[in-house]
Amino acid sequence: MDTVKIDCSRPYEVLVGTGLLDTAGEHIVRTTGCQTAAVVADDTVDALYGDRVQASLERAGCRVVRFRFPHGEQSKTIATYVQLLHFLAENRLTRSDAVVALGGGVTGDLAGFAAATFMRGMALVQLPTTLLAAVDSSVGGKTAVDLPQGKNLAGAFHQPSLVLCDCDTLDTLPADVFRDGCAEVIKYGVLCDAQFFESLQKPVNEQREAVISRCVRIKSDIVSRDERDKRERQLLNLGHTIGHAIEQCSGFTVSHGQAVAIGMAHVARAAFRRGLCKRDCPGRIEEMLRLYGLPVSTSLEPEMLAQAALSDKKRTGKQITLVIPEEIGRCVLYPLPVSEIAELIREGVEAL
Repeated sequence: MDTVKIDCSRPYEVLVGTGLLDTAGEHIVRTTGCQTAAVVADDTVDALYGDRVQASLERAGCRVVRFRFPHGEQSKTIATYVQLLHFLAENRLTRSDAVVALGGGVTGDLAGFAAATFMRGMALVQLPTTLLAAVDSSVGGKTAVDLPQGKNLAGAFHQPSLVLCDCDTLDTLPADVFRDGCAEVIKYGVLCDAQFFESLQKPVNEQREAVISRCVRIKSDIVSRDERDKRERQLLNLGHTIGHAIEQCSGFTVSHGQAVAIGMAHVARAAFRRGLCKRDCPGRIEEMLRLYGLPVSTSLEPEMLAQAALSDKKRTGKQITLVIPEEIGRCVLYPLPVSEIAELIREGVEAL
């Protein structure tokens, strides 16, 4: 088992290993001191792991209540969030209890936002069961739900008390969901570690504990320097501005990982056409994405994507900040007037 320490306003540990679901109760009770734990999971994950986590918590002397919701991004809404708040109140949870997010990014974001706001904040434990959640969304304290106008527009910063990444849960992931996580893994290599990027020529599934730990350490370093997403942490949004627009415009039929993959390829092509990155950068990114069966383009109209991108959280007034890869292992923030976003998106459409 590997332990990664997250140094932020409320320090915590990320444990990466196998068999952690069966010892989760011991870790959770020791860390949070909770007497009641509300386990939040979608219907798919609850059926797979809900009973095991409940049994582990009960062995540790904890009362358990479970909130189950329909799987998918369509459930990450204000309506589901309010249902969860009512559930916590009806089951008389207090600020000394804990919310346990068991699942992928949707579950972590939803449960985290409820934990951040119920009684002005209670302990949150993340138990990611997808590669994407393990390497990215479970760490760093961003919680949110979607609005009709865009993704993650209502939320709060709320650091978890503990993150338990049980790599055994990846065995039950459908292949396409595992590939979604690989897009975020590739993102970290493009962002700041060329050697790590090259190591992904070996399949992620054959080195998953090491891959998860490396990604979490990269994110930990960035979050420790910019917890509130004022500057450097925005680099973690590589591929996400266009990616979120693709998700929204597709009615969420394009998954987050697929959209981020397209967004990375798209912005790299546009960056090259603007003379902002090395010639081999877009091709190497596309080659790696294709190696993992991820898409590198979309048929959605640039003007439609541009309008959706205007709701992105990185927009400030008449400017939006994109993340541009200069080369593999180095990215920069690129302020862009909102009037130019459609043009930049058009520049990334065609292959080089």
